[in-house]
Amino acid sequence: MNKVLLIGSPNSGKSSLFNRLTGLNHRVANFPGITVDVASGPLARMPDVELIDFPGTYSLQPISAEETLAVEYFKRSLADPEVRHVLCVVDITRLEKSLYFTLQVTRECQRHGKPITVLANMSDVLEANGLTADTEGLSHEIGAPVLPVSARKNAGLETVVDRLRKVLISDDSQPGRWADTPDALLRGTAHQLSHRYGPQGELLVTRQTRLDRFFLGTLSGGLAFFVIMLVLFQSIFTWAAPVMDMVEGAIVGLGQWLVPMLGHGVFADFVSDAIFSGIGAFLVFVPQIFVLTFIIGLLEDSGYLARAALICHRPLKRFGLTGKSFVPMLSGVACAIPAVYAARAVDSPRQRLMTYLAIPLMPCSARLPVYALLIAAFIPRESVLGILSWQGIALFGVYFFGMTFALLLSGVASRFALTPERELPFVLELPPYRLPSIRPILRSAFNRCRHFVTKAGQVILAVTVVVWVLGYFPNYGTDLGSSWLGQLGRLIEPVFEPLGLDWRYGVAVLTSFLAREVFVGTLGTLFGIEGAEDNVVPLIEQLQLSGLSLASGLSLLVFFAIALQCVSTVAIIGRESRSVGFALKMLVSYLIIAYCLAFLVFQLGEFFGG
Repeated sequence: MNKVLLIGSPNSGKSSLFNRLTGLNHRVANFPGITVDVASGPLARMPDVELIDFPGTYSLQPISAEETLAVEYFKRSLADPEVRHVLCVVDITRLEKSLYFTLQVTRECQRHGKPITVLANMSDVLEANGLTADTEGLSHEIGAPVLPVSARKNAGLETVVDRLRKVLISDDSQPGRWADTPDALLRGTAHQLSHRYGPQGELLVTRQTRLDRFFLGTLSGGLAFFVIMLVLFQSIFTWAAPVMDMVEGAIVGLGQWLVPMLGHGVFADFVSDAIFSGIGAFLVFVPQIFVLTFIIGLLEDSGYLARAALICHRPLKRFGLTGKSFVPMLSGVACAIPAVYAARAVDSPRQRLMTYLAIPLMPCSARLPVYALLIAAFIPRESVLGILSWQGIALFGVYFFGMTFALLLSGVASRFALTPERELPFVLELPPYRLPSIRPILRSAFNRCRHFVTKAGQVILAVTVVVWVLGYFPNYGTDLGSSWLGQLGRLIEPVFEPLGLDWRYGVAVLTSFLAREVFVGTLGTLFGIEGAEDNVVPLIEQLQLSGLSLASGLSLLVFFAIALQCVSTVAIIGRESRSVGFALKMLVSYLIIAYCLAFLVFQLGEFFGG
């Protein structure tokens, strides 16, 4: 099968062109050990030709592990006899930035005897602003065709397809004019050619500078950042909530329709509790992932996300993180799962791992039912100065504690962890402001959701089944307290006794590894109260009457704030980091830290009369 390589620098519109040429009919392959995606798919108008989209890189002299892997794979692909042509995408509005990389790619193609065509994307931007570029003159200088195209307007792509048809019929490789040219000379040549044949005038630069004065200004930039992040934060909670309710309602409705048809018995209970409840436990996150991916795609495509990373870089750098860690950490307040996906934007592998360390400590929405239950049960409803309540202060304190601990832990880990890689500099390009392309962003969000369901769902469902078996047998679900799970709870009771907790809390903690809010339902069942998730007031009274002390309640709050108790988060971190060992080490380490701090809080509470 004939293959065509598509390569270009970041923010050149390469992915949009790829989606246009393939009709969004493509697949994504991940390199093992590191996060590098290479998409491929047949050309929509030439189904017998496969188009391979390489990750964007600024130079064939890589500085990061991801760029190294992508560049090495590109050079190996040039030696493949099935590779018949190379398409190199440049941003015609920023010709000098793209042209040095283009000359490097042209040199490698000439060394391997592969024809190359340069696609001058963003030509519609020049037309809209009354600017022009001499693509014919540039084509003569480079020694390869330069075709003006627009991925946004779907313009010029017929010419690209005609060019490919011509090349694939006859050998159209260019002579090796640049084959022996060193990088230093290529850089100087790119500078000269961009000024000679690129768009003249400072209109585009002036417009971007004007916008940057606002979005990066001391006062206006901070205000704009707050508003945009507030919209992002609210979208994860509010926009996804109706769809999440619909997904959960659909699963419950299907279960209520199907389970009665199965009659009574073990199989019916398994389908009802393990399959439908287990599926619903992780499918409910899918709308959040879609909304988060879509909003971040809009911010990235518009050019603002790079500005947000720049604003946050300096304060986060003190804790071993980077400005690009901000959005994943912010997303983690809603849910750690989409936040881990968002961490792909962090270029440095070391800083990406530090971001993974911080995300699970963000106070996610799944913790809120647990916090609300424990605070209502153990914190008095008295007010401070007639305005603030102790319960509200306690909730704020738990949220602040989780965020602060996340920064401290990542800061300590970045200074003492032994990493074989050199730390990468913070290299950030500020792309031009543009209107986002909706269709590719929607497709990306859909692919991310599909990946979550097909990959992480397997692990989550397996753990759900195991917990159901332990809680159902040997008494067939009639008494959770005497089930194998209850017996296991009594077995681990000595572990929780130093915190002032009995076996029932141990069982609730175990089941909360499926989802933290399961803690409420498990305690409700153990205390003989059905439907505790819907109405926690009776359970609050039971906890208060059980004699559990304030010190124990505070220790449990601290434990939940730190412990990594979400199996879906562990599964996603293992897959995204390409290291199950890293995810398991996080799981064990956070449990140990959570237990030790909870023990310390309990002892202090007892000492001060809690």
